Parts: sequence; structure tokens; C-alpha cells
Amino acid sequence: MTMKIKVLYFAALREALGSSGETVELPEGATTLAGVRAVIAGRGGAWTALAQMKNLRAAVNQRMADPDDAVTDGDEVAFFPPVTGG
Repeated sequence: MTMKIKVLYFAALREALGSSGETVELPEGATTLAGVRAVIAGRGGAWTALAQMKNLRAAVNQRMADPDDAVTDGDEVAFFPPVTGG
């Protein structure tokens, strides 16, 4: 059974991907935040930015989450690249 989630992209990641968000259908077995990241990065091209960014933060349903946190059907996942500044 596949799941559908909403994925949001912020800051430099949004610019790199040319998208602020999308609905993603996850294959069976992609049930963690790390799994979601791998599925999206696996598209290749600009999407590999998700795999390459160090210190990429993420939230599930507006709560900061760790890579091994569960993702379920209908969840909202947001990715936040590191922000620099002073």
C-alpha cells in the first residue's frame, strides 16, 4: 500500500528545486523521514540536493523530527536547509 504525503521545501532548497512543495506518493517501505528524503533525492538531478545538504533539518506535522521518525499517510513533511547569517 502506498502513502501520500505533502512535502514542503524552504529557503535555498526551495530555490534549488524550483518548488515550494508537492504531494509525494511513497513506495512501500518508505516509512521514515530518512526514507522520504532518500525517495525524493533518488529522482536525480536537482533533487540530489536533499541528499547532499549537510545539517538539513526536517519537521513532520510542524514538529522537528529525526531521520528515524515515522511518516504516515497524510503527513506533512518540511525540509529546512541550514541558514547562515549573523
